[in-house]
Amino acid sequence: MEKEEIQLKKRLWELADKAAERNCVTYTNFLNLNEINILFSLIPALSNVTCRLYGGYDNAERQIAAFIPDALYYDWNYPLAVLKVGILSKKTTEQLSHRDYLGAILSLGVERSKIGDIIVDGQEAYFFCLDNLQDFFLQELTVIKHTAVAVSLAADGYIYKPNFREVTGSIASNRLDNSVSLAFHISRSRVSELINNKKVFVNSRSVTSSSLLLKAGDVVSVRGMGKFIYDGIISQTKKGRFFVRLQKYE
Repeated sequence: MEKEEIQLKKRLWELADKAAERNCVTYTNFLNLNEINILFSLIPALSNVTCRLYGGYDNAERQIAAFIPDALYYDWNYPLAVLKVGILSKKTTEQLSHRDYLGAILSLGVERSKIGDIIVDGQEAYFFCLDNLQDFFLQELTVIKHTAVAVSLAADGYIYKPNFREVTGSIASNRLDNSVSLAFHISRSRVSELINNKKVFVNSRSVTSSSLLLKAGDVVSVRGMGKFIYDGIISQTKKGRFFVRLQKYE
């Protein structure tokens, strides 16, 4: 077990124990897919607390874990804020990428774990952060890749609705490797390599087998490539193959 994993498990146990002992909700920073997978391995052993995850919208990749004591008596909210980044000059034609926004944020000295998902939408973007950093970003995030920007709080009730591109195709079965191959136009041997390198997750859990059978609604994430929702089998061909539909995140 790597040192970082041992330290993370220790921190998660400490937060769970603190929630139970003090009867208060405790929170992690934003966890990535690998860290969420480690958290899932601990959840069955937790007592007197419940663990919930949220990243600002359904199926967010980076999420905050909340440990909630069974005897909790007050309402609570996740400590996150949603910020909007807009380009000041409407005449600019520069298209800023996810990497540009992330690089500008981290250049301010902010740890990656303090930031959730970043959503780029044309010439503006939205990102999730711990709420105690919102004022910092409102004041300090003014330039991204030589482009002047303005940061503001997202409108109350902002809900991110991702764009999907429907992918359909014929596969031999609803095995994981078949659907990943279809979604990203890669070979099944390449999928096996990604799985062996712990880069494939189903519902935020790391998978170890290419033969895992997907169910309708499963969210499959491949590090560095993207993610999709397995929508299920549409029909079966006369030769016994399955025609399936995937909803791929844009």
